[in-house]
Amino acid sequence: MKELVCIVCPRGCRLQVDEDNGYAVTGNSCPRGEEYGKNELQHPTRVLTTTVRVTGGVHRRLPVKTSTAIPKDLLFEAMEVANAVSVAAPVQPGQVIVENLLGTGADLVAGRGIEKG
Repeated sequence: MKELVCIVCPRGCRLQVDEDNGYAVTGNSCPRGEEYGKNELQHPTRVLTTTVRVTGGVHRRLPVKTSTAIPKDLLFEAMEVANAVSVAAPVQPGQVIVENLLGTGADLVAGRGIEKG
């Protein structure tokens, strides 16, 4: 039996997930907690937030994040990709910086705009 704190909403329910009983979840106050508990143990995912280099802009770094959650075990590899990226200004908010990051279907998108400097 694994114990988790649900992060789906501010309640922070203390979940118990029984791996030996089909990942049965108890302790959740809503159905989203049950889904979170099962997914967290079977195939955990996270949204990656980081920055990439900018050339020719008023700022040198651009905040970016994945458009959807990616498998947790790919986070370090995704960071290597992001660290190798350099984007030229101008950049629009929501602009796709890396399409289909590591074949996950998630795009790395700009979190803000950056004007030419």
